[in-house]
Amino acid sequence: MPASIKDVAKEAGVSIATVSRVLNDVDVVNEETKKKVVEAINKLGYRPNIVARSLKTQRTKTIGIIIPDISSQFYPEIVRGAEDVANIYDYNIMLCNTDLDPEKEMEYLRVLKEKMVDGVLYMSTSLEPNIVDLIDKLQLPMVLVETTNREGNIPSVTIDNEKAAFDAVNYLIKRGNKNIAYVGTHEDEVNASALRYKGYKHTLEENGLKLNENITYFGGLKAQDGYEGIVEILKHGKIDAVFCASDEIAMGAINALRDNGFRVPEDIDIIGFDNIYSASIFYPKITTIAQPMYDMGSVGMRMLIKIINKQEVESKNYILDHELIERDSCKK
Repeated sequence: MPASIKDVAKEAGVSIATVSRVLNDVDVVNEETKKKVVEAINKLGYRPNIVARSLKTQRTKTIGIIIPDISSQFYPEIVRGAEDVANIYDYNIMLCNTDLDPEKEMEYLRVLKEKMVDGVLYMSTSLEPNIVDLIDKLQLPMVLVETTNREGNIPSVTIDNEKAAFDAVNYLIKRGNKNIAYVGTHEDEVNASALRYKGYKHTLEENGLKLNENITYFGGLKAQDGYEGIVEILKHGKIDAVFCASDEIAMGAINALRDNGFRVPEDIDIIGFDNIYSASIFYPKITTIAQPMYDMGSVGMRMLIKIINKQEVESKNYILDHELIERDSCKK
């Protein structure tokens, strides 16, 4: 039979109330008594009744993490950073994969509220008004990771996606490329990758290059989108380079170019975005914009735990540094 709080109190020679104070980290217990209680807990293998404690404290020590696509190499690294920090502060994780489906995002938000999670780390494919309205209604402590909402009123951890895209496209232009295609999401989407299209357009404008809509393709962020995008773009004219809104798109784009008789980078330069592991081992190895995935998760989780515990947060919207990684998919 599992040890009870009464057994711990008896073993430590203290009252049940004292054990409860130690478990809830109430400061009135002196260090010597606290040590006795901890030793008794370890000796007896006592585990608190989480349900009973949560009813009393209105805390479950559980944080929900919502991710759009568990098959992507991008999100697991963010989750790893978040989980490492959660473990330090004794929080458990409830992971929810939405399969890029906004309806599933909304359903998971409702489920997490019902499960009485203390907060949510949220990676969303598209923060449309109905989702933001639901977030407001549920009143869950929340931090967005990788993206922000239009109003910017939900705490977030991101990179400057528009500036990162500017750096990527400028890199291509400096290599003499003028007909630079774009494959990614449309700027009307409410997510991080949409800002990359804005950065693409801005860079062309800054360099006196005209936007050619015939060599832009809007779709998802998977390899198949990259392949289909290039097949469509090649029907409409000559290109020198391609800015891809994700590394997976870049892989699909390279395969499509290869299948159509083009060499990368000899004929066409390709640059990706994210710096997932596969980008470093794909052939050719992909030049890309690196996002600090682990740090995004760890910073986001620290921020969320502070919000849950009503502690001051230094900034509501953290913007972490990105980095351009030079590899073999662009001419040197």
